[in-house]
Amino acid sequence: MTHYDAVVVGAGLGGLTAAAILARAGRKILVIERGNSVGGAASSYMVGDLFVEGSLHETSNPVLPTDPKHDILNRAGVRGAVEWVPSKNFYEVRGGPFPEPFALPDNFIDAGSALVARFPNHRAAIRQLIDEMRAATSGVDDAHVTNDGSSLAQRLDALFGDDEAIKCAVAANLCYYHDDPASLPWHVFARAQGRYLLNGACFVRGGSQRLSSALARSIRAAGGAVLLRRVATSFAFGINDNPVGITHTARDGGDPQTAACDRIIINAAPTAATPMLPDFIATRWSQVYAQRQPSISLFTLTLGLTESPRRYGITSYSTQLLPDWMTRFPDYAAATRLMANEPGNRMPPLAIANYDAIDAGIPAPPFTLSIMGPDHIDNWQEATAERYHARRTNWRTALLRHLDTHFPGLSSAIVASSFNTAHSVQSYLAAPRAAVYGFAPNTGPGSPRTPLPRVYLASAYAGSGGYSGVIEAAGGCADIILNEG
Repeated sequence: MTHYDAVVVGAGLGGLTAAAILARAGRKILVIERGNSVGGAASSYMVGDLFVEGSLHETSNPVLPTDPKHDILNRAGVRGAVEWVPSKNFYEVRGGPFPEPFALPDNFIDAGSALVARFPNHRAAIRQLIDEMRAATSGVDDAHVTNDGSSLAQRLDALFGDDEAIKCAVAANLCYYHDDPASLPWHVFARAQGRYLLNGACFVRGGSQRLSSALARSIRAAGGAVLLRRVATSFAFGINDNPVGITHTARDGGDPQTAACDRIIINAAPTAATPMLPDFIATRWSQVYAQRQPSISLFTLTLGLTESPRRYGITSYSTQLLPDWMTRFPDYAAATRLMANEPGNRMPPLAIANYDAIDAGIPAPPFTLSIMGPDHIDNWQEATAERYHARRTNWRTALLRHLDTHFPGLSSAIVASSFNTAHSVQSYLAAPRAAVYGFAPNTGPGSPRTPLPRVYLASAYAGSGGYSGVIEAAGGCADIILNEG
């Protein structure tokens, strides 16, 4: 029986990153993945002729040393293995309180200038906002920025009063983090949003699958192993609750095998590991995570068009389309539960990625347009599959009609589509409550450490969610193990 320094359960972005760092540091690593390919949410795939990007719209650019992913991806051996394509602007925001579109650049200086040009009465408050976000990304004046207890809504109210348009301009991409500005801590938003403005926004050329596959190649090149279509079923423990092995099977339950190991890294939600633990450990494990609330979920509508989206007025790479009913920034919180009912007059806020606006390396035609918005697993608790599919179809139709009002003629160019709801997220990722960002940000960040010695997390639940948060958490997980010797 081969003995491993660590076995990683799950080949998502976090597990792959931690495994690559450890393998390149000389540790003997095994990655076990139940799917047909690596990546988890960080995947790209084809549905017929339609290219579907599993999750990535934008991430802060790791090419710059100031980005937290820079050193971690270097250590994993992949930063230069993929191309990071700048998105030019951070995003353009339309609709809601905006009679005319507003483009927010992806650097502090130009973003501040653009905000002042659009909202000249808030010049001093904009300068304060930029200073605080810059401080949050650098650690300067950290106590002032991170420990005042304000929510995003409270901080923007304090800065801009009742001017709802500038609040929407500053945080139109709220669903990248959360769905309610009243419960999103200001310091969490300032740090995450500030990293885009510090380092610029980018996309992985060719899609997120390129990054995941590069990490798997790095693991194998360093002597590690990545096994696909294998399901971890149980963990074995020895003295002092230290792990000694993992049993895994084929997906049909056959061909059981055991991998001896000193450590276990879980690239999943902590609750996913509970059934694999002995009863005397599972209870203690569950108690630690029982009170942690999961993050929001998202729906994603991917469209394939006969012509470039630019032909229909979608000229920016990233467009945040706010619905007409959203005249106040706090209205965003009401959007998450819209899909619990049949579509009516209210549409959710949408984040739109037009890959043809940059050199994204995505095959066309059809030209891919990715649209996402806030969702909740309880929206899709239908009694039958037929009712679920019927309502999903109705929402797809309503969303297309809504897009057509803002971008006339768009729906007539659609030749392919794929619509994934929170229900799809839960089914594919086995994520509790269909969470896409790990724990909810208002419950505090996760940690790579768990209640069990030598059992770790390397997923969104080990950090703050999102690509940057997952990669940072994975780097932290690897560092803990390396420092333990």
